[in-house]
Amino acid sequence: MILELPYPPSVNTYWRANGKRRFISKEGVLFKTAVQGICFRDKVGSFGNARLYVNIYIHPRSRRVFDLDNCLKAILDALMAAGVYDDDSQIDMLSIARSTPRPGGAAVVTISEYSGQ
Repeated sequence: MILELPYPPSVNTYWRANGKRRFISKEGVLFKTAVQGICFRDKVGSFGNARLYVNIYIHPRSRRVFDLDNCLKAILDALMAAGVYDDDSQIDMLSIARSTPRPGGAAVVTISEYSGQ
């Protein structure tokens, strides 16, 4: 399965706090909603509880320096919320790579069952 998603919010902007209460930011909610819409539109099925391999290419919005790993949380949580898999603990192999910049940015995600090979 290959999905082209919007550019994700950074983990630094994904969470907000109010006292001891932590919650997903407005940016995070909008991203999750967009991913759910894409999965619905594209009739994306579910892997259920299968063991998974997830490969992600991040297309940044510009050539500006950023931490690649800050993109992961929003993507993995949004895919789980969209029903693509039951829980992100199912991911046995995960790779992420920086790709060429695109206007607006994007995340291209490939998901397949992990065979252990």
